[in-house]
Amino acid sequence: MKILYISPENTVGTLTYWKKAHEANGHDCRYVTFFPSSSGYKEDICLHLPFLSASRRYVNFRLWFLKNVEKKEPWKDLGGNPPVWDPPAWQKGLFQLRELLWIPIIHHAIKKYALDEFDIIHFEWGTDFFRNGKFARKMKTKGKKIVCHYHGQDMRNRGVIPAMDELSDLNLTNELDLTHRHPNIHYLFLPYDVRSFHPKQKLNNPITICHATTNRKVKGSDKIIEVCQKLEKTHHIRFIFIENMPHDRLLKLKAEADIYIDQITDHAPGYGMNSLESLSMGIASVTFMNADFQKFIPDHPFISAGEGDLEEKLIELIEDREGLWKKCVEGRNWVDQVHDYHNVVQKLYQYYHEFLKIEI
Repeated sequence: MKILYISPENTVGTLTYWKKAHEANGHDCRYVTFFPSSSGYKEDICLHLPFLSASRRYVNFRLWFLKNVEKKEPWKDLGGNPPVWDPPAWQKGLFQLRELLWIPIIHHAIKKYALDEFDIIHFEWGTDFFRNGKFARKMKTKGKKIVCHYHGQDMRNRGVIPAMDELSDLNLTNELDLTHRHPNIHYLFLPYDVRSFHPKQKLNNPITICHATTNRKVKGSDKIIEVCQKLEKTHHIRFIFIENMPHDRLLKLKAEADIYIDQITDHAPGYGMNSLESLSMGIASVTFMNADFQKFIPDHPFISAGEGDLEEKLIELIEDREGLWKKCVEGRNWVDQVHDYHNVVQKLYQYYHEFLKIEI
């Protein structure tokens, strides 16, 4: 079987793990990205499309454009089940103009890498090369299977792209709240290479707490910094704060921690790749788990905390080293069973069988 992933960016390295997982099961797998990852994750086929970037300058311009031209509030949920991408005509025209400049690059890549000869095509973020779903539609007419995979903001803040939603044979998400936002979508745990990490063997003295962010508002980083700086004085902990750092350097610093704080807001409750990394290292992970997550994953190893009780929860961990170490061990065992890519890909193959009528 030949499986292709198309994504604007290899955002948290997930595409690398999908490729490993499929190849470990004897299948061909490639992934195409529109622009390089901001965190230095490995690329496969990167198109370097113009007028797209993960750079801080581009992101700041995009935020300015949202507020001042589109008159939208960043991160605001569109509402609807599902939310639908429906920008004004002038904005659609800008997308079409940009795509005209992309056409030679895309067509060259399709021909060079035979992208139209894959059996299953995953469109990450529910996004084709073209907003009208031109490539996906062509593949559908050739009998290829179309999968749309949503990761959070793509659905909440942008909305599903109607052309892609119509063509999709299977919709997937790793975000629990999105399972309530689309009438035909299925949950899949994020894949990770858990077994590539050797878990820590003992706690530090002093206890070390780490937090990393690329978006302070979404993560609640300002409150996390405030609380941890206070605990540096009252409980003599060591605090490591990481912001917009290349991934290889981030991992080295994170490995020094005993407690990792993922996020404490309701912008995107639950956990993501940052937590999977920390749990794989044998580091206790703190994140905000809402009632839906608590019900969906009752055996999770996370320490759930929000802005109101973060300090209290951290003090409990700091003052109970035995309990903290137990959380470290439990977390590593859980993430291996639930998130290691060797296990996650088998659930994906079940979906292939059920919805795509493909035996793998």
